[in-house]
Amino acid sequence: MKATLFAGLLGAVVLTPALALAIDYPPPAPLTPSAQASFANVAKPKDAKIRVAYMPPTTVSNYYVAIGEGIKAIAEKSGIETFMLAPESDADVDRQIGMLQDTIGQNVSAIIFGTHDEGAAAPLIKRAVAKGIIMINVNSDIPDFPTPIHADVGYAQRKGTHKMGEYALKLAQGKPLNVGIIEGLPGYHSTERVGGFLDAIKGSNLKVVSSVSGKWNVEDGNAAAMDMLQAHPEINMIFAANDYMIMGAERAAKSLGRHDLILLGNDGDTAALEEIAGGGVTATVNTAPYIMGEIAMQALLDSFDGKFKGGFVETPTEIVDKASVLPILQNSATLYPKPSKAY
Repeated sequence: MKATLFAGLLGAVVLTPALALAIDYPPPAPLTPSAQASFANVAKPKDAKIRVAYMPPTTVSNYYVAIGEGIKAIAEKSGIETFMLAPESDADVDRQIGMLQDTIGQNVSAIIFGTHDEGAAAPLIKRAVAKGIIMINVNSDIPDFPTPIHADVGYAQRKGTHKMGEYALKLAQGKPLNVGIIEGLPGYHSTERVGGFLDAIKGSNLKVVSSVSGKWNVEDGNAAAMDMLQAHPEINMIFAANDYMIMGAERAAKSLGRHDLILLGNDGDTAALEEIAGGGVTATVNTAPYIMGEIAMQALLDSFDGKFKGGFVETPTEIVDKASVLPILQNSATLYPKPSKAY
């Protein structure tokens, strides 16, 4: 799909050059045959009353809310009803499964979902597809979901954090550095994000001395970093698999008086971008969650018209540091929440 397809979505949004180029992405890549659901039993409602559920892993993450705001922006322009439903905690998989079960029983045309436990969600997703509900996995690039789905919409996670590993090598300038890794909850997302970073630094002078889980949130990221830094004071750099955990690590670093640390995140959360502007966090992989939501909703609309036939739609990423963050914060049409102040 070309950038012109989404020109109407993005309007006058000003993107940094790298992100603007990334919008012009290639046509959707195929999922593995066993993971591609058929659109044969999907039909646009005759009364044109399309109702879409957005079901991320949690409601308390600004990142997932930003995706939802992108979904809502396109839905409102098209006169489509949407609603967001998710548990408070990323770790409450049972609650999410229960919500998914209830939603499938309602009159919904499609579910844009995200999950940290594909295996647990698979039986219900299979049931939804059989009912003719379009199932789009957002913030994901899983080519072989354990049951057929209609599409993945998200950034190539391993490729995104590979960029961060390359960035880390540039910062190191050939010098040996000791690295701490803060993983998310066990699952595909954490494995891919950490794996991309590790692939990039393999064989270099960057040595991983500790790798622990921060459970995707600020508080556990803080605790993980505190324990890590106390056990391994030789650490010079921390990479976290999302921005919440790296912001938690920043708090730990401040508490310990460690102002020398290189802190690297992943997401493009507004709060993390502001921390980068203020010098607290070094850099993040900006994955443009609002734009991701817009693209997911547009792909869904196109599927009803037969223009989109499924697959993996790759959304843009870029490395953002203090040298490049201000244009994003100053042109914040695609940020949610909005920055806390004018830049």
